[in-house]
Amino acid sequence: MGKRKKVILPPDLPLEIAEDELQLSDEDFDFVRKNRKYAGFLTKLDTKSIDRHVTRVADHKEDELEALYEKRNRKAALLKVQEDEAQVDPVDALPIRTLDGDWKYRTAKKERYEDKSNDTASPKKDDDEEKGVIRLTKAERRQKLKKDKKEAKKVAKEEGEMDVPEGKLHSEVLEKVQEDLSAEELFTKKKIKVAKVGMTLLENPESNIRSLTDLLQICDDEDHNIVKLGLMSLLAVFKDIIPGYRIRQLTEKELAVQVSEAVRKMRYYEYTLLRSYKAYILKLIGLEKQTSFRQVAVRCMCTLLDTAPHFNFRESLLISVVKNISSSDDVVRKLCCETIKSLFANEGKHGGEATLQAVRLIADHVKFHDCQLHPDSVYVFLSLKFDEDLRKSEKMEEKGRPKKRRGWHNHEVPNQLQGSDKKRSRRDLIEKTRKEVNADLKSVSFVPDPMERRRMQSEALSAVFQTYFRILKHSMDPANSRSKVNAISLPGGSTAYPLLAPCLDGLGKFSHLIDLDFMSDLIGCLKKLAGYSDRHDGISHQNSLSVSERLQCCVVAFRVMRSNLDALNVDLQDFFVQLYNLILEYRPDRDRGEVLAEALKTMLWEGRQHDMQRAAAFIKRLATFSLSFGSAEAMAALVTLTHLLQKNSKCRNLLENDAGGGSLSGLVVKYQPEATDPYLSGALASVLWELSLLMKHYNPSISSMAASISTMANMNPAQNQAYLSTISPPQAFADLSIERELLKQSSKPLSLNIKSRREKGKEFVVLDPDQLQRVESFLDEDQVKLRLEDHFTVLRDISENERLRGELNRTSLSLSLYEEYKMQKKKRDNKTKRRKDAKV
Repeated sequence: MGKRKKVILPPDLPLEIAEDELQLSDEDFDFVRKNRKYAGFLTKLDTKSIDRHVTRVADHKEDELEALYEKRNRKAALLKVQEDEAQVDPVDALPIRTLDGDWKYRTAKKERYEDKSNDTASPKKDDDEEKGVIRLTKAERRQKLKKDKKEAKKVAKEEGEMDVPEGKLHSEVLEKVQEDLSAEELFTKKKIKVAKVGMTLLENPESNIRSLTDLLQICDDEDHNIVKLGLMSLLAVFKDIIPGYRIRQLTEKELAVQVSEAVRKMRYYEYTLLRSYKAYILKLIGLEKQTSFRQVAVRCMCTLLDTAPHFNFRESLLISVVKNISSSDDVVRKLCCETIKSLFANEGKHGGEATLQAVRLIADHVKFHDCQLHPDSVYVFLSLKFDEDLRKSEKMEEKGRPKKRRGWHNHEVPNQLQGSDKKRSRRDLIEKTRKEVNADLKSVSFVPDPMERRRMQSEALSAVFQTYFRILKHSMDPANSRSKVNAISLPGGSTAYPLLAPCLDGLGKFSHLIDLDFMSDLIGCLKKLAGYSDRHDGISHQNSLSVSERLQCCVVAFRVMRSNLDALNVDLQDFFVQLYNLILEYRPDRDRGEVLAEALKTMLWEGRQHDMQRAAAFIKRLATFSLSFGSAEAMAALVTLTHLLQKNSKCRNLLENDAGGGSLSGLVVKYQPEATDPYLSGALASVLWELSLLMKHYNPSISSMAASISTMANMNPAQNQAYLSTISPPQAFADLSIERELLKQSSKPLSLNIKSRREKGKEFVVLDPDQLQRVESFLDEDQVKLRLEDHFTVLRDISENERLRGELNRTSLSLSLYEEYKMQKKKRDNKTKRRKDAKV
């Protein structure tokens, strides 16, 4: 065993003096009051740990000191017993090597060897007994050794508690606890400070405007929670104290003029407010780049832009908000989109200038990212509001401007020639002052004059249509066909053109404001996107767009035509052909049913008198479509079918039992269901046998609708207008969709009633085995297996067909691209040959 650690005694204590003999002066009291922080450690001293380390302590009695002395002697005796152990001869026992690299030999006690020697000397025992010495047996010696070892362990444990390292760990734990407590106290103090500064600013902002710098300094704190609190507090303060006008910077002349005390205070207040507001916006823009502060910073910027769009530094806020309008973070994106929509809807706050700036920034953002953004970044344009007579007013201005200028020149020039120089200078001074006054009034008021408002609206509208046309051009660009190949495998294939759907919605809403010079190009572009030009050039546009997007192209073309009915003379037969084919390509789980219903309403339900052959073809196809899909789609198709039968009384021959059509069948005598052109389908030679199946539909609304359609064969054509349907296809689709959601079985919660479970179990067990055998006898296992095999083979075939169709589309597209490459290479070779021939 190692040597015993020495205990260093502390120095002797000074002589004890009675408390009555102590004399303290006023200077001593003042010294203690001033230097309390130096004497504060005395209250934190741990007297227990000091008592452990110090063995000789003041005020201890002599009996206690004697007890300590006996305890030490007992401890020394135990250590002496352990030192009596002797090492075994290295030859007798192999040593053990420790992890530190030292060799350790086994030890044995000397008493064992003495016992062996004492066994032979038995006469000596008798002598000892005679002398009065008592010898212990082996069992008693073992018990004594066990007790000695236990006491040694206790003593060692007491010594270990007095070691210095463990005291250090205890102090470290205390320091950590104190640090945690101090951090919480510091956090609460900072919170209280932020609240106090904010309250003083809100109570009297003019006199406490300097406190804004204190809040800005709090935003530089290391604690993120304190920074967020500071940002939100500054937001609340600025929302309350921002004035209702834009602060204009003073010129040098205005600063040089001596003003009153009130004006000087107002100028200082505006200057400090503007400087702090600028620093706050720069702080938000910097923190927006950090992920931990991004949502808080964006929320503050959006709130400032929505609350005070008229104030200074609006451009910086708009740039940051528009940049995050297509963010991958849903919270940030929704905040920015709602702010832009509110900016478009509430133009009274800013007079329309912020709307124009936001539209231009969004247009530049779409151009910079090559139309690869989130659809919400373009959907915000639907919140814009334009005057209905915007185009008409522009035309009237263009017609009236030359006449006004001529009259102005005819009347003003003679007056100027007749006036003297003094009158002319006075008139110029009056006009100059009037212009300055009008400019000041415009800067203060948010309502611009009609000419200025019309100019801003026309510029915003041109930027919106420029963005829409750029998106359409990007969708038609063959250079993007490589990205379309990967999008074909996805449902809908709309990943290549994320902005096409909002673009088509916007064109449909603002179609009445499109310039007539662009109408023909727009209709041609929509026709190509709808997929009609595939037969001529061999380039597959329809495979890259979803069915919903192609239906939207058809709807937009019809809306543009109807909004400019007087100026356009366009044949829309190609769009009817596309609708006729797209009805069969529709899939409920993949495509949008509301878009199909809108297309049926726009092209068939609201259309003019249709051609008899075309109407019959659509009637037959819609009846077939109603059998294949859900109740909502079927109801929209039946409503359109009813409307077509009411408008075209001759098509009611399809409701007769005998097929043939007679003279009404036209050139095509036999019905061709796979024909792509409705004029070549020969639908008048068929019968609507689908209605007999629809009358047995599980949905009572569809069955009753089919029954009412079947009775239209006996209707008098003169009573046609009395039976016109009042519900449109989109309304019918929405009603049946809501009904389908309501009819869904909701999962019942598990009942905790044990009695009901037992009753249900009893009802289930009541079935006799004879009844079960009868039920099983009715089922043919072979027939069930065959039906299940047929069902799963159909499912496998469907998935295999979809996979093969995708591969076929990809290969056909690659072949078409290779053919284009060969043609371009051939043209280059021909050009090079011509150049060589010309040189020769």
